[in-house]
Amino acid sequence: MIHLKQEHIDQINRHAEKDYPHECCGIVFGLLSEEQSKAVTELLPISNSREEQARHNRFLITSEDIMRSEMYARKHKLDVLGFYHSHPDHPARPSAFDLEHAWPTYSYLIVAVAEGQAEELTSWELNTDRSAFHSETIIRED
Repeated sequence: MIHLKQEHIDQINRHAEKDYPHECCGIVFGLLSEEQSKAVTELLPISNSREEQARHNRFLITSEDIMRSEMYARKHKLDVLGFYHSHPDHPARPSAFDLEHAWPTYSYLIVAVAEGQAEELTSWELNTDRSAFHSETIIRED
């Protein structure tokens, strides 16, 4: 399960609406408990580095952005809990492309954006055998 404050949900939604009709993306920081519960404390919006013609249905976070985020997390005693991205005019469900590029244990938050308006937000975690995603419960906090 993943705990999100309303301010984090709002931040993801604003980023998704701003970048529409392209996919937005970002990194999710927080704390991982011994029980594997995730508490989000910060988000880092990232500029989608995918080439222009593919940004409407693909996102790319560069290896440099990943390295910088890992260093930031270490410095601030946080964990990289996962990533968020939007699905413009598509459901908030992982695609086959998402499955091919995901890593186990990370949370993958997806927000559906319909005609420029953020709608459903879901979270997914890849099975350890990499065969499929399973839905992750989002606990919304004030």
